[in-house]
Amino acid sequence: MTTLGTPLSPSATKVMLLGSGELGKEVLIALQRLGVETIAVDRYENAPGHQVAHRAHTIAMSDPAQLKALIERERPHLVVPEIEAIATPMLQELEAAGVVRVIPTARAARLTMDREGIRRLAAETLRLPTSPYQFCDSLQELQAAIDSGIGYPCIVKPVMSSSGKGQSKIDGPADVQKAWDFAMAGGRVSHGRVIVEGFIRFDYEITLLTVRALGAGGQAETHFCEPIGHVQVGGDYVESWQPHPMSAEALRKSREIAKAITDNLGGQGLFGVELFVAGDQVWFSEVSPRPHDTGMVTMVTQWQNEFELHARAILGLPVDTALKSPGASAVIYGGVEAQGIAFDGVDEALRVPGTELRLFGKPESFQKRRMGVALAREADVQRARENAKLAASKVKPRRAA
Repeated sequence: MTTLGTPLSPSATKVMLLGSGELGKEVLIALQRLGVETIAVDRYENAPGHQVAHRAHTIAMSDPAQLKALIERERPHLVVPEIEAIATPMLQELEAAGVVRVIPTARAARLTMDREGIRRLAAETLRLPTSPYQFCDSLQELQAAIDSGIGYPCIVKPVMSSSGKGQSKIDGPADVQKAWDFAMAGGRVSHGRVIVEGFIRFDYEITLLTVRALGAGGQAETHFCEPIGHVQVGGDYVESWQPHPMSAEALRKSREIAKAITDNLGGQGLFGVELFVAGDQVWFSEVSPRPHDTGMVTMVTQWQNEFELHARAILGLPVDTALKSPGASAVIYGGVEAQGIAFDGVDEALRVPGTELRLFGKPESFQKRRMGVALAREADVQRARENAKLAASKVKPRRAA
């Protein structure tokens, strides 16, 4: 039996989020609806999650001393990593000492914080199908890896980055230096290491949201959401939809791969498993032990969205991954470099049938910073995609007067 306390009282169930952007904000809201006391942590002031949590802190989460001091001061029951750039060895140390429980586990947070740990686990330990790959510590090693077997075209990514930052496609020798420089600029931590992957000629890629939650008997059970299709530009998601059509065999293989990797990572919570699909063939790409940006579509498609599923699972509560309606999401970019922007056209966007908006409340806008998302539900995915993109196009961020 799970018992939840009352916020701001001695009985409170306290959850700390490390990373409080737009995804963390929605997790915090879901937790608060269940009466959880929430603590939002981020690297900058007034992050989206800071605006809704019971308490907010601004620290360098990659600094072990700062992270330890904050956790020991707040004494949360659960620590929930929401980004990659965290001092995960310190989380492992605190978990081993019984100070806190890390979601899904401190080991999973460490393995998935960079592409090397999770790729080696998937390909070399679990023997899951992946693209050919090598890790490189210099431009010369990158060129040698391409020449010795990876070949062109190929994909280069920093070992640690988020939302596609620093990721690029190399079509020939002229692109190698540019791709290396782009990866160095886009990595979360500047330590000059990349993964180069052979290019898979897939038909489409999906996110398979996979939930490890406790069943009635207290054992972890695996649940799957319907597959989410998405479009990426420069490695960054710009639209997503659910459900994505795929063959029964491809879906079976996708779930098999997702279960294998999440069973190994263990713990409780929602995982975003990214997969490439060609016909009935499926390759593992990446996994995040947290809600996924493409999964924002679930706010209009599922009875319990990905944030509610994550909140329920980490608290030991039952989950329901059932689809409510086909739907789609489309990103709203900042379009300007400014602080404290205003949004015009919100009324026009919401006049598009079956649409909703989420404006994240980020304090600073960049040209390509995700500042909001348009959501649309419809009887079929194609119409939902059209409406989501139309609604997103109506919203015009601008410098505030």
